[in-house]
Amino acid sequence: MFRTIQFAALVVLLLAIAQSAKAQGDYVVEPVGNSGTVTGTVKWSGPLPHLVPYPIIKDPEICDPESHKKVDLERLIVGPQGGVANTVVFLKNVSKGKPMQVPENRWHLDQKHCRYEPHILLVPAKTALQMKSSDATLHTIHMDGAATYNLPFPFPNQLISREMPTTGLVTLKCNGGHVWMNAELFVISHPYYAVTDDSGKFTLTELPPGDYQIVAWHEGWNRAGLESAVDVLTQRKIQRPLFTSPRTWEQTISVRTNQVTQANFVISER
Repeated sequence: MFRTIQFAALVVLLLAIAQSAKAQGDYVVEPVGNSGTVTGTVKWSGPLPHLVPYPIIKDPEICDPESHKKVDLERLIVGPQGGVANTVVFLKNVSKGKPMQVPENRWHLDQKHCRYEPHILLVPAKTALQMKSSDATLHTIHMDGAATYNLPFPFPNQLISREMPTTGLVTLKCNGGHVWMNAELFVISHPYYAVTDDSGKFTLTELPPGDYQIVAWHEGWNRAGLESAVDVLTQRKIQRPLFTSPRTWEQTISVRTNQVTQANFVISER
């Protein structure tokens, strides 16, 4: 009997420890007085890789209204001054700070002219991603990674919501035969994430003073081969492009009260 009581007490203790660890791992919203700001750029260095556009092989009247015949896969966008768009910049191991704030255009997805808008999404964990299609054709969003869904959009402007259950990276593809469609989604645990604009700039605001690791993440831009899939409408076998692995760059920064800290990244093919 005594051993049974001891075992039951041990189970209760372990559960309490597990609950405590979980609570400590959660992001805590608290007032951020005398906060700091981090701003900077992501710039390209060296020759640009030769990225070949992808042929538009289905629904050209919808996907290619201007008859370009090919489409940019949007995996690497470098501006005239070398700024790299669509780079995700974020702080590591943040446990407390301002309320969760994500630009609305980063967690609302549209499928327009057979491309995903935006190409990079940020969605707080346990929050619903809002999705629709503006195209009068069947799109089917296939998600892999931290969230796994296969969602058909047979009608234009049909709104579908799905909760993103766990943090991490989600890759989006189309199972409707539009094999060039691709996007990346970060399911995030705190608000200190940003996506660089067309000039490569980013800003993170309302940071508690302290030392941080800041990361610049960019999806792989080179094609690494093809993968087999099935067009859900025609049931024909298709092949869509695979890409090289994402890359990251990291540095340490110090955020001071009421000051702006610069964090600039230079990325390249190597």
